[in-house]
Amino acid sequence: MLKNFGDIICSFRKKKGISQREFATLLGKHGVKVTNQAVSKWESGASLPNAIQFLIICETLDIVDIGGAFGSKSYDFLHGLNEDGRRLVLEYANMLCNSGLYDDLGICAPRGTKIRTLPVYDLEAVVGKDRLLDLPDYTPTQVGSEVPYTATFGVIVSGDSMEPDYHNGQIVWIARQAKLEHGDVGVFTYEGNTYFKRLRDRVGGMRLQSIDSNYPDIIVAIPETIITLGKVPE
Repeated sequence: MLKNFGDIICSFRKKKGISQREFATLLGKHGVKVTNQAVSKWESGASLPNAIQFLIICETLDIVDIGGAFGSKSYDFLHGLNEDGRRLVLEYANMLCNSGLYDDLGICAPRGTKIRTLPVYDLEAVVGKDRLLDLPDYTPTQVGSEVPYTATFGVIVSGDSMEPDYHNGQIVWIARQAKLEHGDVGVFTYEGNTYFKRLRDRVGGMRLQSIDSNYPDIIVAIPETIITLGKVPE
């Protein structure tokens, strides 16, 4: 069963915090020249947009799940999720798209310096949670060309163990990578904790080392159990 079109458009417009006049102006920038009176008629049910107008309306209001928004059948991968769950799925999908790392090169060129949205994790807030990149506890952060293109997420440094190179509260950008070399600085999960450290992997054993020598090394007694999440891009 189709839901009331006008009510849905009105609801999404209000979520974006824009008036009918502002909505009409945004549509005009996308090539749909309408007045705020036309928007009012759509929302009251007095008239309906044509097919092209409808698609532009959805794009302008960020309506991705068209089937779920206007009908009873949602995308299969969103089926059964509440509003918060749908928001998280679409938010993550948007980050993957904006990262440029998953572009279909047969369709378009890599996005390069385009603004991206990357997740930033607070290392202090995830103490004891050993699946950092699977956690919903991150802050979506818009970045541009100031961040290396290979970076896929960021971490907020906690404490002064990586001084003087990295400071408490600083966001450090990380490139996802499953294996690091001796001397690389990166993010690791070991025995239920996530660390931002330098890898020392030489004869005699593997260690996670702080830059500040006043902090003891973390001895990796069972190297097979350490998970490497990524490194600081060069």
